[in-house]
Amino acid sequence: MAVPGHRMKVLSLYKQLLRASEKFDAYNYRMYALRRIRDAFRDNKALTDSASIASELSYAQKNLEIIKRQTIVGQLYRAPDKLVIEK
Repeated sequence: MAVPGHRMKVLSLYKQLLRASEKFDAYNYRMYALRRIRDAFRDNKALTDSASIASELSYAQKNLEIIKRQTIVGQLYRAPDKLVIEK
């Protein structure tokens, strides 16, 4: 995302998404969210059109809200044991 005006917004949103996805208790959800976030930002790195960047930013913001909501729900219904891969 080469437009300088959006650079700080993009980096801030990227960090927020990564931090929020780290809060998933379930290993599979956590790894999936991290992978999807990294892939999406890597795929859209070359965008230069302000309209498309703004569209992707709003999409990412909606996903951030979804991740925050799902981590809260996941903490309410937490599994008693961790997976073997997490131990």
